[in-house]
Amino acid sequence: MSHFMMNRRRFMSNVATVGGLAAAQTLIGVRAGLAQDVAQVKMQLGWLVSNGVIGEVVAQKKGFFKEQGVELEIVPGGPNVDGVAGVAAGQSTLGQISSSPSVMLARSAGIPVKAFIAGFQKHPFTYFSLKKAPIREPKDMIGKTIATQPTAFILLRALLAKNGIAEDQVKMVNMGSDMNQLLTGQADAVTGWVTNTNALSVLGDDRVDMMLWDAGLQLYANVYYTTDEQLDKHADVLVRFTTAAAKGWGYVRDHPEEAVDMLVETYPNLDKASELKAVGPIAKFSFGDTTKQFGWGAMNRENWAAQIKAYADLKQFTGTVPTVDDVTSFAILDATADIRKQVG
Repeated sequence: MSHFMMNRRRFMSNVATVGGLAAAQTLIGVRAGLAQDVAQVKMQLGWLVSNGVIGEVVAQKKGFFKEQGVELEIVPGGPNVDGVAGVAAGQSTLGQISSSPSVMLARSAGIPVKAFIAGFQKHPFTYFSLKKAPIREPKDMIGKTIATQPTAFILLRALLAKNGIAEDQVKMVNMGSDMNQLLTGQADAVTGWVTNTNALSVLGDDRVDMMLWDAGLQLYANVYYTTDEQLDKHADVLVRFTTAAAKGWGYVRDHPEEAVDMLVETYPNLDKASELKAVGPIAKFSFGDTTKQFGWGAMNRENWAAQIKAYADLKQFTGTVPTVDDVTSFAILDATADIRKQVG
């Protein structure tokens, strides 16, 4: 479900289709200045609607966005939706994407977007094995077959490089969205998000987890991003959005069952039983020691610098290697520090 690679040609084509940057960004500027100072904010998702927006749904239901003068519309993504291109072209005010490298790769390709919130402090991407042949740390991968999604091969390569393991010591194969290759013995490990309780249920109590973060590659997940234009001209709207979203996510942590009720009511296609199992882990990824000190949504420069270096070392950038300031803005976090710390 994660999109780690960015195609500049496809992006430029999509921008042309929606009419170019200038006209679209002007439209967003007009929307932000509507009567009674109500800002119509569109949040483009990188994939289909999931529990990754439970905080925003709660903030809508509890009136937190209304208090801030924000009228939020959540725009689903999908396999044929280039969310980053849509945000860059001004179709949406901001976006939420599954993984931080997507923003770095977009910036390197000349796409004017920056991350301004890290919704999950740790990335839930995990390598799953079974107790009969457990993979608990990277060295356990040596001589094993690892099945991963095509877009996540770069994560496995980066993980091996980080731990000094030659790529020819591990067999890498493709997988889809289910765990069958692990169950049938075709692979010694498969990958996915540890918050995806539905997909993981088939593994039962024999499951062994090795989280990407704990194995040395520390990416952010549920990253919120926007354009340079939005940051320059509509920072006040982003501050109001962030204030409401922070309160919504804080409410999820404190009232998980009620939050799930709100999510399933809004999106009936989601399974309540599965979401009740997932809401606890989701809250743990959203809150922790870092947020206790710096508040919900916090990011740090050192982490971003390490991510950029890991991808640069593997020659993943199609253009220039971006700097931390190229791919992130801390202005919105600074402006909302007090409210974010209150819910951290």
